[in-house]
Amino acid sequence: MQKDSGDKTKAPSLGGFAFGSTSTSVFGSTAAANDGERDSLCRAFNESLSKVKATSSTVKKEDKPSFTFTGAQSVGKLESQWRDVEWTEEQKTTLMKTVSSYRPSIKDVTKARVLLLGPVGSGKSSFISSVQSVFDGRVTNRAMVGSSSTSFTKKSFNIRGQKGEDPNRLVLCDVMGLGNGEMTGLTLHDTLSIIKGHVPEGHKFSPDQPVSSETVGYVKRPGLNEKIHCVAFVVNASKIMSYPKGLSTTFQQLREHISDLGVHQVALLTHIDQICPETAKDVAEVYKSRIIQDMMTKAGALLGMSTSYIVPVKNYSSELDLDVSTDILLLGAVDHILQYADLYFQDNTPQFDECV
Repeated sequence: MQKDSGDKTKAPSLGGFAFGSTSTSVFGSTAAANDGERDSLCRAFNESLSKVKATSSTVKKEDKPSFTFTGAQSVGKLESQWRDVEWTEEQKTTLMKTVSSYRPSIKDVTKARVLLLGPVGSGKSSFISSVQSVFDGRVTNRAMVGSSSTSFTKKSFNIRGQKGEDPNRLVLCDVMGLGNGEMTGLTLHDTLSIIKGHVPEGHKFSPDQPVSSETVGYVKRPGLNEKIHCVAFVVNASKIMSYPKGLSTTFQQLREHISDLGVHQVALLTHIDQICPETAKDVAEVYKSRIIQDMMTKAGALLGMSTSYIVPVKNYSSELDLDVSTDILLLGAVDHILQYADLYFQDNTPQFDECV
């Protein structure tokens, strides 16, 4: 389990969160800087961003974030990791064994079912494929990587174990991307129907045809095996500051209703290599990056959750070979998710009165 040396208090209210605002620091500093210092910092960071294009083949012009600085502390590499992680083959092996040996604490539940939620292009499908790649021992593309916000089929992916081993007890559920309103993307109603276990596998979502008891295959009385046991929100680090303002409200509403169902939530911050040139060169630098650390805070504000629930990940995209550090980050994210799924099982373990 990763140790988080950052602030673990509840994330601040979104009241002061502005997308693309130039009047508020996006790196948390409230000290005012003079114009010359600010201009110098902006130039320095823009030069830093330009290096990303040379070190990461996945960078796109439209993904480049726009930031405002008010303090010199915002740019640079930290001397020590802000989360303690070992970047070795031994650590990768340990994490793989931890994930492979996981079993739900309720005997009648065979697998932990995790729902991935996020905007189109956040990296949900790529995360599923990347996790499977680690266990396959090679880069594979198992999940459909889509960009549609109007139609998508619910798909559940059983993460296979290593060759010759039993399958893992983890199911990652992929659905259409979240929208800003009820007419685009996955709706609140349908999201909650998935979590409650009512939506059949292979159901094709459509905003103008909400899930109901008349839906073909509708599960009227779902058991624990059909329900979702943990929700993982997925957000793109390179787009956090350009997401529509209404998306923060969507996240807040979702989190409130999901919490009412007793389901724990975590978050994945993807595309970290697109905002930090050092991490693009070497994923093991992720927890020394001040840029990523500060972006974690922004993700927490967007989602309304503490950064202790959020883990940064890098998905495989154009790579042909696996990378140990990337694998460790992915496996650490899965372990993080499974810990919160297990909390759900603990909360829902049948209680029996002792005989007197």
